Amino acid sequence: MPVQSLQDTDVILPQHTPHALLPFLQSQSQNTLTRLYQRPSSCLSIFRLLGPIERQLIMNLLWLESAIPAATMSAWVIPDGKKVYDAALAVMAELHIAQNSAVRLALNPTFKSSLRQAITGGGNTGSFGTPADRDDKRLSSNIENLDAYALERWETILHYMVSSGQGQNPAKPSQGVLYLLQRSGLMNTVHGAILQITSSGFQFLLHSPHDQLWNLLLQYLHMAERQMDLVEVLSFLFMLSTMDLGREYSTEPLSETQKAMLEDLRDYGLVWQRKASSKRFSPTRLATTLTSLSPPLPSSHSTGGSGSADGTGTVALSSGAAQQGFIVLETNYRVYAYTDNPLQTAVLNLFITMKYRFPNLVVGMLTRESVRKALSNGISAEQIISYLTTHAHAQMRKNNPLLPVTVQDQIRLWELERNRLKSAEGYLYKDFASQADYEYVLAYAKQLDVVLWESAAKRCFFGTLEGHANVRGFIERRTGAA
Repeated sequence: MPVQSLQDTDVILPQHTPHALLPFLQSQSQNTLTRLYQRPSSCLSIFRLLGPIERQLIMNLLWLESAIPAATMSAWVIPDGKKVYDAALAVMAELHIAQNSAVRLALNPTFKSSLRQAITGGGNTGSFGTPADRDDKRLSSNIENLDAYALERWETILHYMVSSGQGQNPAKPSQGVLYLLQRSGLMNTVHGAILQITSSGFQFLLHSPHDQLWNLLLQYLHMAERQMDLVEVLSFLFMLSTMDLGREYSTEPLSETQKAMLEDLRDYGLVWQRKASSKRFSPTRLATTLTSLSPPLPSSHSTGGSGSADGTGTVALSSGAAQQGFIVLETNYRVYAYTDNPLQTAVLNLFITMKYRFPNLVVGMLTRESVRKALSNGISAEQIISYLTTHAHAQMRKNNPLLPVTVQDQIRLWELERNRLKSAEGYLYKDFASQADYEYVLAYAKQLDVVLWESAAKRCFFGTLEGHANVRGFIERRTGAA
């Protein structure tokens, strides 16, 4: 029977986008990660966040009692996969999951022991949470109520982002949430008091609910580094991600740091408690899907005649929006949005002029004034075009190009009108003794990449503020040498 070598076959290597949390974990010390790996739920959650190659390597090494030669493992790797294999090993080494050795391969003993326990069960660490005793006097919150609670909290945050500073009075999240939105750069203060969405905030709205949630949690972790025990914070988030939806858990085994986190997590919609002093809590779907591929928000509001939602969340900013698009854009700049979702309408109101509103339809116009208003709030022309493209109606997707070119060009021209002049602080260098001196100093400044403008006819150039010290020193040395 003829045998075909692996080198002769066409290999399609898996494409994997690293999870947003991994760079943060890689920046932590080995001692911090080793403490984190003492908890089985943390090891299981991190395992879920890794790419398929890393997970495969971990499973190959997990049940080995001793290290194996690195050459033995690399012998299974085809030439085309060598780069992916080396990258996977580098990720594992940066997370201190595997020893960074070119001779032998082995998992971190703490990580290996905890992941084994997570897979096989056993132990009494309470790493996956301690279920609360049944209370016959009070009914526990069911999954439908938990979903409604999480959705209400999350949409309150997003609705405030798009409506604050727009002449509306949206429901206001807690002060902790507002502080986090400011620290993360998603909103900033205007005229010293009013919070308003930024360019980063509008880009945030284009992401899926899962990415949005981790964006905020990463900022929360950065703040927690200076105020709380980071290992306790991370382990609690990972614990929540492994809990059962619809089940109540006791707060008694939690550390003081984790109990303090409950108030913040309630504001984000990750956990539900009957009251702040309650001795039990329930994780919502936002929490239990933190490290999984399941959708973090339930289906709810329709997007206008398109049937049920796709399960990626009702916020018209989900990864499934391409299939559940609701916007029709005509060449006369008129916009039809088939939606009854207040949040989607509020987002559109950032860059269109509303004309009519019906139970399941919003009609508006892209005008010079509405686009310039969006630009003044930090939203770019490309972000407006990207939003319209991402949420285009199924009928629009039959067009090629998807959006009318004339409308795209006009949005960009309106942005260019506003960006015709750019200011920069710096120094003007002039009155050179000779053309040779001018060219010599100019060449040095260009080498430093500090030249913003030059005029050979006037024998002068303008340099950045940061580069002035170097250019000035160079001119003084040349003058002194002469």
